[in-house]
Amino acid sequence: MNVSDASRAPIFAGVDVGASHTKVALIDASGQLLGNAVKKSGVDFSATAATCLNRALAMTDCRPEQVKRCISTGYGRHNVTYANGNRTEIGCHALGCYFYFSEAITVIDIGGQDNKIIKLDAGGRRISFKMNRKCAAGTGAFLEEMSLRLDIPLSAMDALARQSTEIVNIGSYCTVFSATEVLEYIRHGKRVQDIVKGLYVSVVRRVLEMDAMTENVVMSGGVVAHHPFLVDLAEEQIGRKIRTPPFPQLAGAIGAALYARNGNTNKNE
Repeated sequence: MNVSDASRAPIFAGVDVGASHTKVALIDASGQLLGNAVKKSGVDFSATAATCLNRALAMTDCRPEQVKRCISTGYGRHNVTYANGNRTEIGCHALGCYFYFSEAITVIDIGGQDNKIIKLDAGGRRISFKMNRKCAAGTGAFLEEMSLRLDIPLSAMDALARQSTEIVNIGSYCTVFSATEVLEYIRHGKRVQDIVKGLYVSVVRRVLEMDAMTENVVMSGGVVAHHPFLVDLAEEQIGRKIRTPPFPQLAGAIGAALYARNGNTNKNE
């Protein structure tokens, strides 16, 4: 496709407004990712969604009028003023992962505020799903809180966990009680690297205990994108390889864009 063709071709947008971050994905008719943007959702979801769309468009040679259809998803999906319709997080994350792994899969999505386990059959139809909304333990918010307690940057945690030589057990199911355990380990002289790995293991256990895994497992979400060591630890727990899509943090936004491409708009499922 030459430049003039690209400037006329329709594109499709997906907007995933999470409680933590907003993601926008722009795809063409084949599903190829053309542009994307990620920004903290902040307190004005509508403004953040608009900013992300503009940033994603700036990555491409496309103009705003080429966006043929847009679907929103996520916690703030009803705040995207330019969307033509919306879909649930479950549907969008499932479609976004199935697009890259078109077989029977279990999708594990670790988000900033919740976790999702979605089971799909070989045709991409949803068999079941489970979602954890009751506690921050096992989510990105848990790791953010622990980074503050340890006084280390969140971005440094993955590298630190990989340097661990001893796993410390974080047994509590509560973020507050886990913080108390962390303080006790610090008081007893445990290395930060070992504490961080213990926190990662805790996250993985919380997620895997939500449901049994099928043969083919895919992990997605912003937490997975920024803490890929979680995938390694999950592989150790289930004893087999786990795959991730090319853009783990954008899985929901890509799924929403695929719904837009497919012409699915106002079905809230």
